[in-house]
Amino acid sequence: MNRLIYIALIGVLGSASLFGQAQEKTPKPELDGFMRNYTGVLYETGDFSIVQNTLDITLKHKRKNISFLANGFYYQYFNQKDYFDFRELYMDVHSKKVDVRIGRQQIVWGQADGVFITDIVSPLNLTEFLLWDFNEIRMGVNAVKFKYYPTQDQTFELVWIPIFTPSIVPSGNSIWKPQRDFPAPPSFDSSKIAVPSNIENSEFFARYSLSKSAFDLQLIGTYTWEDLPSISVQKNVDTNMALTGITITPEHKRLCMAGGNVSADLLGFIARGEVAYYHGKQFQTADPMDSDALIQKDYLNYVVGLDKSMGTWKLSGQFIQKVIFDYNENILEDEIGNLMTVMVNKSMFREQVRLELFSYIGLTDEDALVRIRGYYFPYDGISIELGTNLFLGDKGTFGQYHNNSMIYTRIKYSF
Repeated sequence: MNRLIYIALIGVLGSASLFGQAQEKTPKPELDGFMRNYTGVLYETGDFSIVQNTLDITLKHKRKNISFLANGFYYQYFNQKDYFDFRELYMDVHSKKVDVRIGRQQIVWGQADGVFITDIVSPLNLTEFLLWDFNEIRMGVNAVKFKYYPTQDQTFELVWIPIFTPSIVPSGNSIWKPQRDFPAPPSFDSSKIAVPSNIENSEFFARYSLSKSAFDLQLIGTYTWEDLPSISVQKNVDTNMALTGITITPEHKRLCMAGGNVSADLLGFIARGEVAYYHGKQFQTADPMDSDALIQKDYLNYVVGLDKSMGTWKLSGQFIQKVIFDYNENILEDEIGNLMTVMVNKSMFREQVRLELFSYIGLTDEDALVRIRGYYFPYDGISIELGTNLFLGDKGTFGQYHNNSMIYTRIKYSF
């Protein structure tokens, strides 16, 4: 039934666009989107990691000081349940000094590439780890966003999310499910994972932006929930202290963050910096023997980066560090975690071909994700992408997926 409703909605959006074009005295709605096939094959087994057909449609309409946007998508799979939803569905009300956006929306804050430091307003769809484009990884949230423009170079933003939306994590049989060994098969207690929908559990985000010719600056503060739940692990023992089982209990916890980012032109390079201080984060401990496997600590997360364009070449590098304060040796994570990213991009043949390398390099766990891909644009609106995702190492964020290295293609038609 939901699929029929979605297909009918697509028809309504298309009809609305055609109807708008027939009305000479009213603004025309804009309709665009894309269709895509995405196929990946694992190197180790030859199994398909993904076979996905995508339909993505966006309808925009503006009349005087009111505008509307609807972005719906439909993922069709060969070996799992189809997925369809709205990434964005909102209305804007514009004035000279204030804009208000109401509805489902993607909200992107921050300067870092490929990592989320202060960019935490929109939760993430992690069912394919970090392999989708980031506009697809970020989910929409039902929110009210106020923007105030006191001057041409300053902006104040306030976001209210009345109902919490968690990130989507891989299912139990997914190849992207995080790996961890337990001494016994675990059972799951989901009694604490839901966040009740009430005013008290709302989320709030605020940002101040200043844009000058020499630099861009943003200051950010949040009162939110963890998009990914904290996990407590209960060891169950009998009267002889023998292990009888393990119970895993996920629970979303309150989290506060204060941070900011800045970018500036520095001797022909674009220099970027972003920092966030998180208060109230719950960390999982390594070998708890009681019912509380979590410990609360504050931590700092920051990134510094340099970008450079030279003709048809684009180069970028980032260093990311996470530091846990008042560290406890039982915490599963390292006290200091170091990560780098490197990006090299080159266009050729009058931009009909683009080659790209993007890599995450885990300095702490000595692991990496290396993404090499090429794009061919034979005609307007058509792109053919061939790439490989290489997971290196034996542990860590990327090394845990060392069996998931793959080759893939994405063929896309945009309209």
